[in-house]
Amino acid sequence: MNPSNQSPNHTAEDESQAVVTRRIQRLSLHLMAPSAQNYDLCAVIWLYERKAQGDTRESVEYFNSRPDLQTPVEILKDDHRELCWRQLLGLVREAGIKPFKYVAEDPAQYFAIAEAVGSVDMSLGIKMGVQYSLWGGSVINLGTKKHRDKYYDGIDNLDYPGCFAMTELHHGSNVQGLQTVATFDPIKDEFIINTPNDGAIKWWIGNAAVHGKFATVFAKLMLPTHDSKGYSDMGVHAFIVPIRDMKTHQTLPGIEIHDCGHKVGLNGVDNGALRFCSVRIPRDNLLNRFGDVSRDGKYTSSLPTINKRFAATLGELVGGRVGLAYSSVGVLKIAATIAIRYSLLRQQFGPPRKPEVSILDYQSQQHKLMPMLASTYAFHFATANLVEKYSEMKKTHDEQLVGDVHALSAGLKSYVTSYTAKSLSVCREACGGHGYAAVNRFGSLRNDHDIFQTFEGDNTVLLQQVAGDLLKQYKEKFQGGPLTVTWNYLRESMNAYLSQPNPVTARWEGEEHLRDPKFQLDAFRYRTSRLLQSVAVRLRKHSKTLGSFGAWNRCLNHLLTLAESHIESVILAKFIEAVQNCPDPSSRAALKLVCDLYALNRIWNDIGTYRNVDYVAPNKAKAIHKLTEYLSFQVRNIAGELIDAFDLPDYVTRAPIARQSDAYAYYTQIVGF
Repeated sequence: MNPSNQSPNHTAEDESQAVVTRRIQRLSLHLMAPSAQNYDLCAVIWLYERKAQGDTRESVEYFNSRPDLQTPVEILKDDHRELCWRQLLGLVREAGIKPFKYVAEDPAQYFAIAEAVGSVDMSLGIKMGVQYSLWGGSVINLGTKKHRDKYYDGIDNLDYPGCFAMTELHHGSNVQGLQTVATFDPIKDEFIINTPNDGAIKWWIGNAAVHGKFATVFAKLMLPTHDSKGYSDMGVHAFIVPIRDMKTHQTLPGIEIHDCGHKVGLNGVDNGALRFCSVRIPRDNLLNRFGDVSRDGKYTSSLPTINKRFAATLGELVGGRVGLAYSSVGVLKIAATIAIRYSLLRQQFGPPRKPEVSILDYQSQQHKLMPMLASTYAFHFATANLVEKYSEMKKTHDEQLVGDVHALSAGLKSYVTSYTAKSLSVCREACGGHGYAAVNRFGSLRNDHDIFQTFEGDNTVLLQQVAGDLLKQYKEKFQGGPLTVTWNYLRESMNAYLSQPNPVTARWEGEEHLRDPKFQLDAFRYRTSRLLQSVAVRLRKHSKTLGSFGAWNRCLNHLLTLAESHIESVILAKFIEAVQNCPDPSSRAALKLVCDLYALNRIWNDIGTYRNVDYVAPNKAKAIHKLTEYLSFQVRNIAGELIDAFDLPDYVTRAPIARQSDAYAYYTQIVGF
């Protein structure tokens, strides 16, 4: 067409669309920086491939080109397990993807692959994680060169499918309470693995029911002594135990395996239960990085106590929590994309004699979805930073960084997965009846993700770890000791936070002030500091009469609130940093809008706390509420661009109601019209 023949309106629309497209591309680029732009995303070409700049995508997918490997909406448990195994085999042996390489050499790339694989089928993502991050990770992180030399290739190419056998029927979070025993027999130079009672049966063990041939078994190491006790308990250690014959796949003598059965979700993963009866393994099968046993039964370790060895062992397994936090954000991106894209498409009611309006134009729908979208962006930057810290920790083994990653991963895994779980139900409801259709995925996403809240550490337990670390840092602060990086604000300005609120600033209600990142971050940190100081006083008071355990339990809800408040402060700090580092003015303005909504919505949700201590006067509280609603409206105007920046094509979201074009037509075809 001759440009001179185009209508002015058409030209204006084209220019407007071009502006939108450029902003989406710039947002996508910033979402990949600084961590994600370094990912070798060619490793996930079966899902989608991005160039180094992150602004293009090639349709070179593996699973998308293999309909026989795509998980149907309706599938039986046993069929799902076999399909999941074939998916993993195809990924590794046919597509040539090598996740184990990244576990060992570049964790950031591994987490990117895990997120992408989880988008294909969350069961596949978890099964891959069991094989490479848990079973494989335990071998390379808890073992030594002899274990890597013997097992690496078999784990890598799936000749050695394995399990991670930590959890028992009676003990999950309390790993030090595990009852499985590994007794050393110096005569035969072997360990004898035993399940002493039903409570010690290994339970919920991924890959155990059908496919696993090996298991990393966590058990108490018992060494013979010459005193009246007969044996000395050296604490929980990890052992490689073959569970099935390599050729026949039959269960080996002394091992009993049962299927844990149908689950709420993730039924492509074959969880099983293991019982051991005098199972003998060579002494070399002890994963001996932190503790070893000699031929004559002597124990040696570079770490002096059981507690230090235990902490070092669990510290090497923190990658699982990092991966779950990161993958949970991926699930939230998919759910938010489906719900928001549908809400932009769906029209219901409207002014008299006027066209119906998009349901996202309703304030109630904005209230449900816009703060959630803001949280998704906030979590993206926070977990990307966590992955970056974890990768650096694996390279440097810096002691301060290890402590920081341990606490941060516990907090973010707990906070993000709990938020995502709640949000999946909100998204389902926001899409009305069509959200209830299995083909639109909210049901499977919700069921598959639900376990994220309790495996790799129960969220309530993890938040207590965060609270415990905060109290330790609080004590260090007043004794002049070092603080880890994430806790620096306790040293820098806690005294200011604990002073009486300024009655003048407590009444400021101007938009410029409320959208000032300093005000927002100060408000978050003030709340955390008050909670920390007050719970420390309460614990000191109650410990005099109840003891330390009783005092902790008496203050438990207070401690959990403290931990969540701290994690919210960390998330906001990283979001503000990302906004400030965004090089493109247009994208920076969009991100600032989203960041302000995240911060002010959180403040409003806990406005009672701020009012109780007069940090916020009534007029200011009202202004915060009013501005939060206005920001939700403003974010709604760019919501389409914001979800498009996640760069999730239709074959990733896989929900008819979320298709970028012809959604209703495709939906009716799915049903059979």
